[in-house]
Amino acid sequence: MMVLLVGYVIVINIVGFTLMKVDKDKARKGKYRIQEKTLWNTAILGGAIGSSIGMNLFRHKTKHRNFKWGMPVLAYVEGVIWLYLLWKLS
Repeated sequence: MMVLLVGYVIVINIVGFTLMKVDKDKARKGKYRIQEKTLWNTAILGGAIGSSIGMNLFRHKTKHRNFKWGMPVLAYVEGVIWLYLLWKLS
């Protein structure tokens, strides 16, 4: 069970990180963008840490108040939840 949880956490955070990169690249090129709903859904499903890292690394969505403050708060909450679950399962 713990292997599945760790695998899920890693994959969903890589997805969140990648979506921020892809959306930033599309924004620079003026192409069709990834919906904010998709970015938030990925974060809510456990990818907020990767999304937050990507957001700050690529300087993407950092002027949007809901992303600037909401994503790091969600990342912190998810980090606490992940650590608690890992502790309980070990």
